[in-house]
Amino acid sequence: MTAETSQTLDRGLRVLKLLADTDHGLTVTELSHKLGVNRTVIYRLLATLEQHALVRRDLGGRARVGLGVLRLGRQVHPLVREAALPALRSLAEDIGATAHLTLVDGAEALAVAVVEPSWTDYHVAYRAGFRHPLDRGAAGKAILSARQQRSDDPGYTLTRGELEAGACGAAAPLLGVTGVEGSVGVVMLADVVPERVGPRVMDAAREVAEALR
Repeated sequence: MTAETSQTLDRGLRVLKLLADTDHGLTVTELSHKLGVNRTVIYRLLATLEQHALVRRDLGGRARVGLGVLRLGRQVHPLVREAALPALRSLAEDIGATAHLTLVDGAEALAVAVVEPSWTDYHVAYRAGFRHPLDRGAAGKAILSARQQRSDDPGYTLTRGELEAGACGAAAPLLGVTGVEGSVGVVMLADVVPERVGPRVMDAAREVAEALR
């Protein structure tokens, strides 16, 4: 037996998804065509979503995702963090380095989960909540690399001394997770990243991606 659903709610969610997939917003006419419903229905949906700050309309009348979505998005981080922790713990213990899950937050990379190894004499202090530009550090660069989808990409990114003197980083992007853009990586005090770390970070990123699907 098929469960009853709300057609209005379904349409509202489809509006949000369409707006989330565009950088330039959509007009009422464009939304009407994409959803196959008349403009009056779209006006009502947008008015309701605007009341909850989930949609905003610019001076030209184009609808865009509103700031209210950010408040909902903040609640996603704890869920993502919980799903990622087993893979991060395994990675940190295996490599003997601080492992982290990093997500995109605007133009920055935001560490949302960090696990330190239990058996090392020293390791890099890296805390959840740490932010840095996407174009600096392995975590952010791995995300940017995934956006480019280059055929010669090895699947992971290595950096040295970009965020902290004497520290090396390795990170691999999360792939195939709808609505989540991020990377899994490690940071360590070393002159160079050991050869096995890159592939191991890729394995961890795949584990996290599977846990989030």
